[in-house]
Amino acid sequence: MAKKGLKNLTQRNTFMWGWILVLPTVIGLVVLNLYPMLSTIFQSFFKTGDFGRGNTFVGLSNYSKLFKDKSFILSIGNTLKYTIIEVPISIIISLVLAQLLNGKIKGKDIYRTIFFLPMVVAPAAIAMVWKWMYNSEFGLINNIFHISVNWISSPSIAIFSIAFIGIWSDIGYNMILFIAGLQEVPTDYYEAADIDGASGFRKFYNITIPMISPMIFFVVVTRVLAALKVFDFIYMIISRANPALEKTQSLVYLFYTSAFVENEYGYSSAIVVVLLLIILLITALQLIGQKKWVHYN
Repeated sequence: MAKKGLKNLTQRNTFMWGWILVLPTVIGLVVLNLYPMLSTIFQSFFKTGDFGRGNTFVGLSNYSKLFKDKSFILSIGNTLKYTIIEVPISIIISLVLAQLLNGKIKGKDIYRTIFFLPMVVAPAAIAMVWKWMYNSEFGLINNIFHISVNWISSPSIAIFSIAFIGIWSDIGYNMILFIAGLQEVPTDYYEAADIDGASGFRKFYNITIPMISPMIFFVVVTRVLAALKVFDFIYMIISRANPALEKTQSLVYLFYTSAFVENEYGYSSAIVVVLLLIILLITALQLIGQKKWVHYN
């Protein structure tokens, strides 16, 4: 009986200390994530009152207004276009660099550091440098190549210019994750492939890709989420007077404008809810699709 009582006491202490240790995290998730999310969904059914007070319940009117708003439709297209451009290209380049820098290359630690540096630089600093480089009159790119291109003011190419900044800034982070995955691949597979006379491409396609597919899947999911929520580069590079704003503003940028410029909190909350649904749908499709190409060993 004494042993049983001691065992129960130990279990209760373990349970209590477990909750004590996780409680700060749980409180943080509730206060900083769950409550704002529920509050945003609730606010999306109201119209903002005068001076931000006395909100009026309008049901689904904000959502109905959304899908009649040309800016909202364009913002969805801009966000998806940015994601489709930025994510695949950054992942492909990162994977190739990781493969190269995982090999026996002199000074590879220096190269890894150089490629990773954009991840530790503040987005404001990155945007400021690239805004200068893209300047149509004094920019470094136009002056080096002796061309005259409106990189960030031309509606037809501005979104590609913004996406290129995203690609450049994400490569280092993706590359480090891929290198970590590559270092876990057993060398026995490559040795067996060498005996069979497999080419470098065949080894990369048939061994490397399947073995690090869980890491690739993780990077794809996280990069898609980040791309769908793009805001900082657009906000800091594309001014409100820029003629390319309509063709570059994302859903998060539209939310910012509606909430903090026009003070339409109900309407802006509806934008966020739609973005959340888009993210949930795309993530669900990724989770379903990963069963066909991700190999967990």
